[in-house]
Amino acid sequence: MAGQSAQIWQAFLWGIPHQQRVGSDCCSLLLQNQKGSNPNEVDRGVTQIMSHPNYTRSTNDNDMCLLKLSSPVTFTNYIRPVCLAAPGSSFHAGTTSWVTGWGTIRSGVSLPSPKTLQEVEVPVVGNRLCNFNYGVGTITDNMICAGLAAGGKDSCQGDSGGPMVTNQGTRWIQSGVVSFGKGCALAKFPGVYTRVSQYQTWINSQISSDQPGFVTFSSSGTDSDLSDLSVPCSVHLSLHVSQSLLRKNITHSMMLPPPCFTVGMVPGFLQT
Repeated sequence: MAGQSAQIWQAFLWGIPHQQRVGSDCCSLLLQNQKGSNPNEVDRGVTQIMSHPNYTRSTNDNDMCLLKLSSPVTFTNYIRPVCLAAPGSSFHAGTTSWVTGWGTIRSGVSLPSPKTLQEVEVPVVGNRLCNFNYGVGTITDNMICAGLAAGGKDSCQGDSGGPMVTNQGTRWIQSGVVSFGKGCALAKFPGVYTRVSQYQTWINSQISSDQPGFVTFSSSGTDSDLSDLSVPCSVHLSLHVSQSLLRKNITHSMMLPPPCFTVGMVPGFLQT
């Protein structure tokens, strides 16, 4: 990156790669309301979408895309980048995280007009517990879970591709990308997100210069945030994820341009 402009290749982390199209796609930055005025909004076309080559539709593993913008974006007081979680980052159970999006506010209930960007605060759920709740083999090391044991807070349908971020001092670090879940905000079924820290090598392999800023996030906890093969279960599952689990119909994304800047506020708002 040179000066205050980000190069044309921006790192976007986007859910459900098989649904993406090239041509009429548009990326809107600083879009707060889907209806009405957004005085600081900046729009760019999307000229290329690169889906992860190992994306598996039946399991939602490697649910990740990169978008190439039609022209660079200039950073302002309102448009700032987020850091990406580096390999080796740990987001143990209880790590506070925030998710933003314009999805439904509960299953089958659309966000009312003017459809203002929503935010929800949720704690990370360790992969071992999340795997146990969803069925051993469902949650891979490429995923991260977040939500309340009692339910009530979650991302939902229409939020796919949106960011899950965690605060570290003055930095916001993106740990996940909304991917799938069972219903919305159900007890014992937290939202499932693509784990950003697993993809630095692939992201950098697609961006030849001005690569994104990756930062290692550390946390402590009693439940590992990666799957544990010692989970007491000898059952081998043949897994087929229902399309009803997907948090599809994405209407937004979050730009992750280089380099890694510090940011002083949580982006957006999401359902509670």
